[in-house]
Amino acid sequence: MAGALCAALLLCLASLACLGCSPGTDDEPALRVDLTKRQETAAPAAQAGITYAYLPQYSHTTSYKRHHLLVEYLAKATGMSIRQVFPNTFDEHMKMVAQGDIDISFSNPFAYIKLSTQGARCFARSMEVSGKPEFRGQVICRADNRQIKTLADCRGKRWIAVDPHSAGGFLFALGQFYDLGLKRGDFPEIAFAPGPGGKQENVVLAVLAGKYDFGTIREGTLDVLKGRIDQDQIRILARTRAYPGWLFAARKGLDERVVAKIAQAMFALDTTNAEHAAILEAAGLKGIIPARDQDFDPVRELVRKLELN
Repeated sequence: MAGALCAALLLCLASLACLGCSPGTDDEPALRVDLTKRQETAAPAAQAGITYAYLPQYSHTTSYKRHHLLVEYLAKATGMSIRQVFPNTFDEHMKMVAQGDIDISFSNPFAYIKLSTQGARCFARSMEVSGKPEFRGQVICRADNRQIKTLADCRGKRWIAVDPHSAGGFLFALGQFYDLGLKRGDFPEIAFAPGPGGKQENVVLAVLAGKYDFGTIREGTLDVLKGRIDQDQIRILARTRAYPGWLFAARKGLDERVVAKIAQAMFALDTTNAEHAAILEAAGLKGIIPARDQDFDPVRELVRKLELN
Protein backbone atom coordinates (compact mmCIF):
# COMPACT_ATOMS: atom_id res chain seq x y z
CA MET A 1 0.00 0.00 0.00
CA ALA A 2 2.71 2.42 0.97
CA GLY A 3 4.75 1.37 -2.07
CA ALA A 4 1.82 2.02 -4.39
CA LEU A 5 1.27 5.46 -2.84
CA CYS A 6 4.94 6.42 -3.37
CA ALA A 7 4.81 5.32 -6.97
CA ALA A 8 1.70 7.42 -7.60
CA LEU A 9 3.31 10.44 -5.96
CA LEU A 10 6.46 10.13 -8.11
CA LEU A 11 4.35 9.85 -11.27
CA CYS A 12 2.46 13.03 -10.35
CA LEU A 13 5.67 15.00 -9.74
CA ALA A 14 7.13 13.85 -13.07
CA SER A 15 4.01 15.01 -14.88
CA LEU A 16 4.19 18.47 -13.26
CA ALA A 17 7.85 18.76 -14.23
CA CYS A 18 7.02 17.97 -17.85
CA LEU A 19 4.25 20.57 -17.88
CA GLY A 20 6.68 23.16 -16.58
CA CYS A 21 9.14 22.34 -19.36
CA SER A 22 6.55 22.35 -22.16
CA PRO A 23 6.01 25.52 -24.14
CA GLY A 24 2.81 27.34 -23.35
CA THR A 25 0.27 28.12 -26.04
CA ASP A 26 1.40 31.79 -26.07
CA ASP A 27 5.17 31.10 -26.36
CA GLU A 28 7.10 31.23 -29.68
CA PRO A 29 9.04 28.05 -30.49
CA ALA A 30 12.81 28.36 -30.21
CA LEU A 31 14.59 29.14 -33.51
CA ARG A 32 17.97 27.64 -34.16
CA VAL A 33 20.33 30.03 -36.08
CA ASP A 34 23.41 28.79 -37.85
CA LEU A 35 25.77 31.79 -37.99
CA THR A 36 28.19 29.95 -40.27
CA LYS A 37 25.73 30.30 -43.15
CA ARG A 38 24.93 33.75 -44.58
CA GLN A 39 23.80 35.28 -47.84
CA GLU A 40 25.27 38.46 -49.34
CA THR A 41 22.78 41.24 -50.05
CA ALA A 42 22.96 42.52 -53.62
CA ALA A 43 23.25 46.28 -54.21
CA PRO A 44 20.15 47.90 -55.72
CA ALA A 45 20.20 47.87 -59.50
CA ALA A 46 20.71 51.19 -61.27
CA GLN A 47 17.56 52.85 -62.53
CA ALA A 48 16.82 52.01 -66.13
CA GLY A 49 16.03 54.59 -68.76
CA ILE A 50 17.67 57.47 -70.57
CA THR A 51 19.66 59.96 -68.48
CA TYR A 52 19.65 63.67 -69.32
CA ALA A 53 21.91 66.31 -67.80
CA TYR A 54 22.33 70.07 -68.02
CA LEU A 55 25.97 71.19 -67.78
CA PRO A 56 25.96 72.69 -64.25
CA GLN A 57 26.45 76.38 -64.96
CA TYR A 58 23.62 77.26 -62.57
CA SER A 59 22.48 75.74 -59.26
CA HIS A 60 20.85 72.30 -59.39
CA THR A 61 17.56 73.94 -58.44
CA THR A 62 17.77 76.30 -61.41
CA SER A 63 18.82 73.45 -63.73
CA TYR A 64 15.80 71.44 -62.60
CA LYS A 65 13.38 74.33 -62.94
CA ARG A 66 14.66 75.15 -66.40
CA HIS A 67 14.57 71.66 -67.86
CA HIS A 68 12.20 69.38 -65.95
CA LEU A 69 9.28 70.33 -68.21
CA LEU A 70 11.39 69.53 -71.27
CA VAL A 71 12.43 66.16 -69.82
CA GLU A 72 8.81 65.31 -68.97
CA TYR A 73 7.71 66.31 -72.47
CA LEU A 74 10.41 64.18 -74.12
CA ALA A 75 9.48 61.15 -72.02
CA LYS A 76 5.82 61.52 -72.96
CA ALA A 77 6.48 62.23 -76.65
CA THR A 78 8.92 59.34 -77.11
CA GLY A 79 7.33 56.81 -74.77
CA MET A 80 10.71 56.28 -73.11
CA SER A 81 11.77 56.63 -69.49
CA ILE A 82 13.92 59.77 -69.29
CA ARG A 83 15.23 61.25 -66.06
CA GLN A 84 17.35 64.29 -65.29
CA VAL A 85 20.62 63.78 -63.39
CA PHE A 86 22.73 66.47 -61.76
CA PRO A 87 26.54 66.36 -61.98
CA ASN A 88 28.22 68.79 -59.60
CA THR A 89 30.93 70.21 -61.86
CA PHE A 90 31.77 70.70 -65.52
CA ASP A 91 34.50 68.04 -65.24
CA GLU A 92 32.12 65.57 -63.60
CA HIS A 93 29.54 66.16 -66.33
CA MET A 94 32.04 65.38 -69.08
CA LYS A 95 33.38 62.30 -67.28
CA MET A 96 29.85 60.97 -66.82
CA VAL A 97 29.14 61.38 -70.55
CA ALA A 98 32.39 59.56 -71.41
CA GLN A 99 31.54 56.75 -68.97
CA GLY A 100 28.00 56.34 -70.32
CA ASP A 101 26.31 57.66 -67.17
CA ILE A 102 24.79 60.59 -69.09
CA ASP A 103 23.04 59.66 -72.33
CA ILE A 104 21.88 63.10 -73.46
CA SER A 105 24.01 66.14 -72.61
CA PHE A 106 22.91 69.77 -72.84
CA SER A 107 26.18 71.65 -72.82
CA ASN A 108 28.06 74.68 -74.04
CA PRO A 109 30.01 74.42 -77.31
CA PHE A 110 33.42 74.32 -75.65
CA ALA A 111 32.42 71.34 -73.49
CA TYR A 112 31.07 69.69 -76.63
CA ILE A 113 34.40 70.10 -78.46
CA LYS A 114 35.98 67.96 -75.75
CA LEU A 115 33.07 65.51 -75.66
CA SER A 116 33.26 65.05 -79.42
CA THR A 117 36.83 63.75 -79.09
CA GLN A 118 35.37 61.03 -76.84
CA GLY A 119 32.79 59.98 -79.42
CA ALA A 120 29.80 62.14 -78.40
CA ARG A 121 27.82 63.58 -81.32
CA CYS A 122 25.61 66.64 -81.46
CA PHE A 123 22.14 66.31 -82.98
CA ALA A 124 20.35 69.52 -81.96
CA ARG A 125 21.17 73.07 -80.96
CA SER A 126 19.29 75.72 -79.05
CA MET A 127 17.73 78.90 -80.34
CA GLU A 128 18.59 81.50 -77.72
CA VAL A 129 16.09 84.05 -76.38
CA SER A 130 17.56 86.42 -78.98
CA GLY A 131 16.02 84.19 -81.63
CA LYS A 132 19.48 83.17 -82.90
CA PRO A 133 21.43 79.89 -82.43
CA GLU A 134 24.33 81.75 -80.82
CA PHE A 135 25.22 83.56 -77.61
CA ARG A 136 27.82 85.85 -76.07
CA GLY A 137 29.74 86.36 -72.88
CA GLN A 138 29.62 89.48 -70.72
CA VAL A 139 32.30 91.25 -68.72
CA ILE A 140 30.83 92.86 -65.60
CA CYS A 141 32.04 95.07 -62.76
CA ARG A 142 30.48 97.08 -59.98
CA ALA A 143 28.67 100.15 -61.27
CA ASP A 144 30.66 102.37 -58.89
CA ASN A 145 34.06 101.00 -59.96
CA ARG A 146 35.84 104.07 -61.35
CA GLN A 147 39.07 102.22 -62.15
CA ILE A 148 37.50 100.13 -64.92
CA LYS A 149 35.87 101.96 -67.81
CA THR A 150 37.02 99.86 -70.78
CA LEU A 151 38.25 96.28 -71.34
CA ALA A 152 41.82 97.56 -71.50
CA ASP A 153 41.40 98.82 -67.92
CA CYS A 154 41.07 95.20 -66.76
CA ARG A 155 44.84 94.78 -67.05
CA GLY A 156 46.30 94.25 -63.58
CA LYS A 157 42.85 93.63 -62.05
CA ARG A 158 41.48 90.57 -60.23
CA TRP A 159 39.19 88.45 -62.41
CA ILE A 160 36.60 85.88 -61.36
CA ALA A 161 35.24 83.58 -64.06
CA VAL A 162 32.74 80.74 -64.04
CA ASP A 163 34.88 77.68 -64.81
CA PRO A 164 37.92 76.83 -66.97
CA HIS A 165 35.48 75.00 -69.31
CA SER A 166 32.86 77.77 -69.35
CA ALA A 167 32.32 79.24 -72.81
CA GLY A 168 30.43 82.47 -72.13
CA GLY A 169 31.70 82.65 -68.56
CA PHE A 170 35.41 82.52 -69.38
CA LEU A 171 36.72 81.47 -72.79
CA PHE A 172 34.81 83.93 -74.97
CA ALA A 173 36.10 86.79 -72.81
CA LEU A 174 39.62 85.36 -72.78
CA GLY A 175 39.53 85.40 -76.59
CA GLN A 176 38.40 89.02 -76.52
CA PHE A 177 41.28 89.94 -74.21
CA TYR A 178 43.72 88.12 -76.51
CA ASP A 179 42.50 90.29 -79.39
CA LEU A 180 43.41 93.34 -77.29
CA GLY A 181 46.86 91.95 -76.57
CA LEU A 182 46.05 90.93 -72.99
CA LYS A 183 47.14 87.44 -71.91
CA ARG A 184 46.56 85.47 -68.72
CA GLY A 185 49.75 86.84 -67.17
CA ASP A 186 48.32 90.37 -67.38
CA PHE A 187 45.88 89.54 -64.57
CA PRO A 188 47.31 89.08 -61.06
CA GLU A 189 44.53 86.61 -60.25
CA ILE A 190 42.05 84.58 -62.28
CA ALA A 191 39.74 82.77 -59.89
CA PHE A 192 36.90 80.38 -60.71
CA ALA A 193 33.57 80.38 -58.95
CA PRO A 194 33.04 77.80 -56.23
CA GLY A 195 30.50 75.03 -56.80
CA PRO A 196 28.81 72.65 -57.07
CA GLY A 197 26.42 74.41 -59.38
CA GLY A 198 25.43 78.04 -59.18
CA LYS A 199 28.71 79.20 -60.69
CA GLN A 200 27.25 81.91 -62.92
CA GLU A 201 25.34 83.42 -60.01
CA ASN A 202 28.39 83.17 -57.74
CA VAL A 203 30.45 85.27 -60.16
CA VAL A 204 27.90 88.08 -60.01
CA LEU A 205 27.67 87.89 -56.22
CA ALA A 206 31.48 87.94 -55.83
CA VAL A 207 31.79 91.05 -58.00
CA LEU A 208 28.90 92.69 -56.19
CA ALA A 209 30.59 91.99 -52.84
CA GLY A 210 33.82 93.58 -54.09
CA LYS A 211 35.87 90.39 -53.75
CA TYR A 212 37.03 90.74 -57.36
CA ASP A 213 37.41 93.71 -59.69
CA PHE A 214 35.50 92.19 -62.57
CA GLY A 215 33.85 88.97 -63.63
CA THR A 216 32.74 87.13 -66.75
CA ILE A 217 29.36 85.46 -67.25
CA ARG A 218 27.21 84.29 -70.12
CA GLU A 219 24.47 86.63 -71.31
CA GLY A 220 21.17 85.84 -69.61
CA THR A 221 22.70 85.27 -66.17
CA LEU A 222 21.56 88.64 -64.83
CA ASP A 223 17.99 87.72 -65.83
CA VAL A 224 18.25 84.64 -63.60
CA LEU A 225 19.14 86.91 -60.67
CA LYS A 226 16.29 89.37 -61.13
CA GLY A 227 14.65 90.08 -57.80
CA ARG A 228 17.60 88.66 -55.87
CA ILE A 229 20.09 91.52 -56.26
CA ASP A 230 20.05 95.23 -56.99
CA GLN A 231 21.05 95.05 -60.64
CA ASP A 232 21.71 98.80 -60.76
CA GLN A 233 24.90 98.02 -58.83
CA ILE A 234 26.23 95.90 -61.71
CA ARG A 235 27.60 97.39 -64.93
CA ILE A 236 28.04 95.38 -68.14
CA LEU A 237 31.48 96.54 -69.24
CA ALA A 238 31.56 94.67 -72.54
CA ARG A 239 29.97 91.87 -74.54
CA THR A 240 32.03 89.33 -76.46
CA ARG A 241 31.47 88.35 -80.07
CA ALA A 242 28.76 85.76 -80.67
CA TYR A 243 29.58 82.06 -80.93
CA PRO A 244 27.42 78.99 -81.69
CA GLY A 245 25.02 78.33 -78.84
CA TRP A 246 24.36 75.46 -76.47
CA LEU A 247 23.59 72.07 -77.92
CA PHE A 248 22.26 68.60 -77.27
CA ALA A 249 24.67 65.70 -77.75
CA ALA A 250 24.32 61.94 -77.45
CA ARG A 251 27.00 59.88 -75.76
CA LYS A 252 29.09 57.42 -77.73
CA GLY A 253 27.21 54.18 -78.37
CA LEU A 254 23.69 55.45 -77.68
CA ASP A 255 21.20 53.73 -80.01
CA GLU A 256 20.60 55.89 -83.09
CA ARG A 257 16.88 55.08 -82.93
CA VAL A 258 16.72 56.55 -79.43
CA VAL A 259 18.51 59.71 -80.58
CA ALA A 260 16.19 60.03 -83.59
CA LYS A 261 13.08 59.81 -81.41
CA ILE A 262 14.36 62.44 -78.99
CA ALA A 263 15.46 64.73 -81.83
CA GLN A 264 12.09 64.42 -83.56
CA ALA A 265 10.30 65.37 -80.33
CA MET A 266 12.61 68.35 -79.81
CA PHE A 267 12.13 69.66 -83.34
CA ALA A 268 8.35 69.36 -82.95
CA LEU A 269 8.29 71.98 -80.18
CA ASP A 270 6.28 74.94 -81.48
CA THR A 271 5.99 78.32 -79.79
CA THR A 272 2.43 78.71 -81.17
CA ASN A 273 1.43 75.75 -79.00
CA ALA A 274 0.75 77.02 -75.45
CA GLU A 275 2.11 73.89 -73.76
CA HIS A 276 5.25 73.90 -75.91
CA ALA A 277 5.75 77.63 -75.37
CA ALA A 278 5.74 77.08 -71.59
CA ILE A 279 8.38 74.32 -71.92
CA LEU A 280 10.65 76.50 -74.04
CA GLU A 281 10.17 79.60 -71.89
CA ALA A 282 11.12 77.69 -68.73
CA ALA A 283 14.27 76.46 -70.48
CA GLY A 284 15.17 79.96 -71.68
CA LEU A 285 14.92 78.88 -75.32
CA LYS A 286 13.09 80.06 -78.41
CA GLY A 287 13.29 76.69 -80.09
CA ILE A 288 15.47 73.68 -80.90
CA ILE A 289 16.88 73.08 -84.38
CA PRO A 290 19.06 70.39 -86.03
CA ALA A 291 22.83 70.60 -85.52
CA ARG A 292 25.93 69.32 -87.29
CA ASP A 293 29.39 68.90 -85.83
CA GLN A 294 30.86 71.51 -88.18
CA ASP A 295 28.48 74.14 -86.79
CA PHE A 296 30.92 74.46 -83.90
CA ASP A 297 34.10 75.03 -85.90
CA PRO A 298 34.27 78.71 -84.78
CA VAL A 299 34.72 77.42 -81.23
CA ARG A 300 37.46 75.07 -82.40
CA GLU A 301 39.20 78.10 -83.92
CA LEU A 302 38.99 79.87 -80.56
CA VAL A 303 40.47 76.82 -78.85
CA ARG A 304 43.43 76.94 -81.23
CA LYS A 305 43.90 80.68 -80.70
CA LEU A 306 43.94 80.23 -76.94
CA GLU A 307 46.28 77.24 -77.34
CA LEU A 308 43.99 75.00 -75.31
CA ASN A 309 44.60 71.81 -77.31
